[in-house]
Formats: sequence, C-alpha cells, structure tokens
Amino acid sequence: MKRNVLTARQVATRLGVKLETVYAYVSRGVLQRTLADDGRTSRFDASEVDSLARHGRPRSGAARVGTVDVSLATSITEIHGDRLLFRGQDAIALARTSSFEAVAELLWSGSMPPSQPVWPSPPIGARVARKANAALPASTSPIERLAVITAALACAHPLRTDLRPATVAAHGRAMLATFVELLPEIRGAASRLSPDEPLARRLWPRLSALAATAERVAVLDDALVLLSDHELATSTLAARVAASARADPFAVVLAGLGAVSGPLHGKAALAVHEMLLHAAASSPELAFAQTVGEMDGNRVTYGFGHPVYRGVDPRAAHLLEVLGPLARREDRRLFDAVLAVARSHGAPHLNVDFALGALAFALKMPLGATEAIFAVARAAGWLAHALEEYGEAPLRFRARAVYIGPAFH
Repeated sequence: MKRNVLTARQVATRLGVKLETVYAYVSRGVLQRTLADDGRTSRFDASEVDSLARHGRPRSGAARVGTVDVSLATSITEIHGDRLLFRGQDAIALARTSSFEAVAELLWSGSMPPSQPVWPSPPIGARVARKANAALPASTSPIERLAVITAALACAHPLRTDLRPATVAAHGRAMLATFVELLPEIRGAASRLSPDEPLARRLWPRLSALAATAERVAVLDDALVLLSDHELATSTLAARVAASARADPFAVVLAGLGAVSGPLHGKAALAVHEMLLHAAASSPELAFAQTVGEMDGNRVTYGFGHPVYRGVDPRAAHLLEVLGPLARREDRRLFDAVLAVARSHGAPHLNVDFALGALAFALKMPLGATEAIFAVARAAGWLAHALEEYGEAPLRFRARAVYIGPAFH
C-alpha cells in the first residue's frame, strides 16, 4: 500500500464533511481516488486532501447548470454555518461595538486599531476628482459617480502602483473619504460637518433629509460594517482577478464597481426599495408579484434567498432588529405584510438586500441610496482582498475554455 494515503472516513474528518460528500467530490472531479489491493476500498492522496482543505471546499447547494464554482484560500472573511466572521471575529458583534473605519482597518491589517480612526479627505487628487464629479449630470447613478471619482483620483496619484500594504491602506482611506465627500448632498448640512466626523455621520446628509440623530447614524454605520465584505462575492472575485494582474488599488475598486453595476449584485437592494414604495402605494401582493422574476430559467426574488446561508442572512436579521425602533409603526406593518406574502408564495429566507431596502425606505432615502451604501462599504473589502492577492503569485487566474463553436475546416 502507498504511504501517505487516507481512507474515505479520514478524508471526511479532515474536510469536516459527510462521507457521502466525499464521494460527491469524487464524482465531480474535485478529488481523485485510487483503490486498495482489495479492489473495493477507496484511498485518497493526503496532500491533495490537505490542499483542498486549505483552499476551500466547493459550496453545496449553490451551483446551477453553467456556473463556475471558485474556491480560494483567504484569511479575511469566513462564513461559518449562518455566522459571518471578519478575521475570526463575529461581524454582528463588530457592528455593535466598532465603527466602519475600525472594521475596514481590521480587514486590511488583521488587527483592530487601538483607537477610533479618523479619515479626513486628503488634498491629493481631491481637486481633480471634484472637477470630474461636477461635470456629471444629476441623473448619474451612485455607482457610476463613484467610478468616475475613482478614475480621477487614480490619475492624481502617480505613486498608485506602490503596492506595499501601508500605501494601499492609505489609498483606501483617501478613496473612501473622498467618496463620502463627493456624493451629492440631500440637504445643505454636509458642508458644515467637520472632516474629523465619522464616515457614517458625513455620509448621512447625502442619503437622507431626516435629522442625523445618533441612532440613525449608528444604523447606517452598522450597515456599512456588515456590507464591507462577504467572502468571494462576484465583485470581490473581480477585484481579486484585477489584483492578481497587479492592478493598482484604484483599478481594483473600479473592477469591483463594474461588477456591482448590474442589477443582480450591488443593485439588488434597489429593487427591494422600489418594491416597498410600490407596496405602500398599492398593496404588498401587487408589489411582491412584480419583484419575482426569472434568470436563466431560475426564479429570482430580490431580497430573498442566499446561496451561502441555510436560514436568514445574519446581516439582515441584525439590521432589521436595530432598524425596528427607528421605523414608523406603519412601516413595520408594511414590512411584515410583504414578508407574509413572500412566505405564502414560498420565497426563501430574507437576505441583506431586503434589510438594506427596508432601511432606505424607513429612513426616507431616495432611490439609489442603497447603491451608495453598498459600494462605499464593499470597497473596503475589495481592498482587503487586493492586499491579500498582492501576496500571491501574480496572474494565477487563468481559466481554460471548452470550445463549442463551429468546427475548423
């Protein structure tokens, strides 16, 4: 018998999966097996099993026909059952106790800062970004606006190709602070704010005309924390591919913004916000019916269902909990009515897009505010993954195509 081989049960224990899952990996080509001398017992190479354990196992229940399932090793974010962990710390607990800036520093460096970080918008690049931003029409969406601001900032930073962690983090602070500064104001209070104010406080008057009470700003900060990263979401994978080619931090964020510009990722909460406005004007039944759609033959309901959670998205549960005391009674009744209609039609558990749309609805934000919140928050995660990817061998993403076009003649 070869040395350094494992039985199927040993593999299951090593990977933390059921025995049936091990054989499913074999059938899908994820693991290779050989047979023992008896011709029946499976044997597995220990180094291959260890590599799979280090780099992540394929997610069960997430694959659809035609999809590509990518697993990468990361020390940034873990989804453990129905818990979300940032650098090994519970994200819900972090939202309750830490600011968005502190959590971003944690994602970037692996450790919490000793005190509350202050991110004033730096002068480098701000003039160019302001001019580019001022030239945009008022109808420009938040994601499109942030993309223009990011590109303008990049042009003003000749040292943007310095990929050392401290420099990348400095660029990240500058980028996020400038994002908040240059998003259009809903009312004139933002210009009177000190640049030493927390980002959530400076962002508030660009999202809502309601007074920036401590409770409202705290809910917004919670949303920024919980949306800052979510493992290898589509936009994060795009950011990592760009970083693998050694794109600078600004280009990495542009790659992420490109991925969230479609309706199925960063803009999903916008559909929920529209549904709630429709429900308030007509009925929950009519509004919910218009939210259900089809994608590649699969039923899609914005705000419901998530491939990595079996139950309710923990981010959604927390945001709805802290939003409850701030929402009007009639708004809470509307949310309950929509959820009841969704349950009666077999919708999956609600996800963070529903909670973010509910937050925007209850706090009187305009359509598009959810995009701004999502993009500002997730940019912190894209940069964290870029920093990690810069430590890997470059250009490691090279997918191969299976040609299905006309035969060569």
